[in-house]
Amino acid sequence: MSAQYLEGKPVAEAVLREIGQRVAALKKRGVVPGLGTILVGDDPASAGYVRKKHEACREHGFASFDRQIPADASQKDLLDAVRAFNKDDRVHAFIIQYPVPRRFDYSEAIESMLPEKDADGLHPVNLGRLVLQEPGPVPATPAGIQAMLLHYQIPVEGREVVIVGRGSTLGRPLALLMTLKKAGANAAVTVVHTGVTDIARYTKRADIVIAAAGVPGIVTKEMVRPGAVVISGGITWEGKRLVPDVDESVAEVAGWITPRLGGVGPTTIAMLLKNTLECAERRTA
Repeated sequence: MSAQYLEGKPVAEAVLREIGQRVAALKKRGVVPGLGTILVGDDPASAGYVRKKHEACREHGFASFDRQIPADASQKDLLDAVRAFNKDDRVHAFIIQYPVPRRFDYSEAIESMLPEKDADGLHPVNLGRLVLQEPGPVPATPAGIQAMLLHYQIPVEGREVVIVGRGSTLGRPLALLMTLKKAGANAAVTVVHTGVTDIARYTKRADIVIAAAGVPGIVTKEMVRPGAVVISGGITWEGKRLVPDVDESVAEVAGWITPRLGGVGPTTIAMLLKNTLECAERRTA
C-alpha cells in the first residue's frame, strides 16, 4: 500500500479564497484586518515561522505588526509588548510565538492578552469557549487539521481518533475540537503521550492518528494499522532539517498521510488569518 498525501497547500488556498471577499468587504468600510506577532528570543525556526505569517499577511491584504523581544529582556518587557498590542486599534488580533525561552512565563503573557484579540485561541477564556462550543477563535493548528480532514472528505464522525501528545497549544485543544458535535469532528478521541508505556496499543486500533508530541519519528509504521489516516502536527528541527513526528516509512501502510514538508504548516497560517479576520469583524460590527 502507498499512502495518498494530505497536502496542506490546497486546503489553505480554499480557506483563503473563502475569506478573501470578507477582507474586501472590511476594506470598503475603511478597515484593514491587522495581525500582530510577538517574537521572544532569537530561535531561527521561530523567526522563520513569523516571517511566513507576515508574508501571508502581505499577500492576502492584511496589515501586520511585529514586536521582537531579545532573549536577555525581562518578563516585564514581554508583558509591555502584550499591553501595547492590546491598546493598538490597528491590531485586531495577535500571537506570542511559541515556544519562548524558558526564563519567560508564556502562560502569564497569554493571560495578559485581551481574549478578543487572541489570534490563536489559546487564552483561557477562548479555550473555555471551545469546551462549551461557543463562538470564538479556535487554536490555529488544530483548526487547520480539522480543515484538512474536511477538505479531503475523510470521515471523522464516530471514528476512533488517537492523538499522540497533550500539549496546551496542540494536543489538548485538538482533542476538545475532535469531540465536538459538528462536521469534521464528533469522534471517539483518545489522548496518549510520551509517558504512556505502550503507545502502539492505542494507535494500532485508530482510524485516524494525529501526532502532536514534538518528538521526531515517534509514530512508526509498526504502530499504524493498514489504511489509517496519519497526520503529523508536531515537528522538530534537526540542524536545518525539519523532522515530523511521523516516520516517513508510515507511508508504506497508511491510507492517507501528511508529507514531511507542506502538510499542516500552510493550514495553520490560513486559520490564523481567518481568526484575525473574524476578530476584526467582531470589533467593527
